Amino acid sequence: MTVAALLAGALGCSFIEADDYHSQANKAKMSNGIPLSDADRVPWLESLRDAIGDRLDRGEDVAVSCSALQLKYREILRAADRSYNPGDYVTCRVKFVCLRASAEVITERMQRRSDEGKHFMPASLLQSQLDLLQINDAEGITEVDATVRPDDIVRDTIAQFREKLASTVPPCF
Repeated sequence: MTVAALLAGALGCSFIEADDYHSQANKAKMSNGIPLSDADRVPWLESLRDAIGDRLDRGEDVAVSCSALQLKYREILRAADRSYNPGDYVTCRVKFVCLRASAEVITERMQRRSDEGKHFMPASLLQSQLDLLQINDAEGITEVDATVRPDDIVRDTIAQFREKLASTVPPCF
């Protein structure tokens, strides 16, 4: 079970596995060790954005497991919040969590998932993913240590969200 699925359970909200929104062509490319291009990613991100937006429009919260590695990808997903004004990360309902681990740890996990037939992307594509990763401090992305137990990651993520939300609410007198 992914951390996002555990987070969804802890928050009592729905869960979306972004990989389910990839086209068969994207899955075939990745299975063959070919990194996706932006032309491959954009339709995937747009369909994911629409799925998130549908839930938000119904007043639901949702946790999503997704590799939104670059700002431009995250901006597509933030547009699921129909009231989002680009660059206004604080009020946007779409928030991001970056699970941090060394390349070695991630490679081991990817290899295990691939060996178990649980994922189509081989560990050989990890470096292409890491090369794309950009984290902009202004976005306020929650970063957590991915090497601890999944339950601890969920607890730490919720605690960081609460802390960030509390810092944006003006005091009441």
